[in-house]
Amino acid sequence: MTPTARRHMAGLAAAVGFTIGVALTPAAHADGAAPKDWSWPTGEPAAVVRAYAPPEVPWGSGHRGVDLELQVGAPVLAAGDGVAVFAGNLAGRGVVSIEHASGLRTTYEPVESVISAGDHVSRGEIIGYLEAGHCAQGCLHFGLKAGSDLYRDPLSLFERTRVRLLPLGGLAAAVV
Repeated sequence: MTPTARRHMAGLAAAVGFTIGVALTPAAHADGAAPKDWSWPTGEPAAVVRAYAPPEVPWGSGHRGVDLELQVGAPVLAAGDGVAVFAGNLAGRGVVSIEHASGLRTTYEPVESVISAGDHVSRGEIIGYLEAGHCAQGCLHFGLKAGSDLYRDPLSLFERTRVRLLPLGGLAAAVV
């Protein structure tokens, strides 16, 4: 859910006497893949330095992925099983792109690749090492596409946000 949509829902909920609770739950993927089929490209859940912010129109500006905190030189792992469709230099940065059986494609940058286009990779396999240059403190740009031009929030591979309306007052401390 976009920040704008969250704000609109919060305003609506307040107008009718509810608060909004947000819970992270296992993702339900339209492609049939379950969260267990995916793992973080950083090895463990990482801090999000910059969130996914899709453009309002396909050709507009936006942030078509997430930047995950990672030390320069750290291994970058394949998020899922697939085939490398690109591993090389693109616009001055090392980029790896992996096509998955579900039709999804994950991208990783800036990465010094240890694989080549055409290589089969397994979830959790080292595909390269983080290079400097994307964020001042070091971070991995991780992207997700469905089809040729439909970008998705890559964090949706691991979790999804579920919104619940809670009555004001009595359940203010409720955990969702």
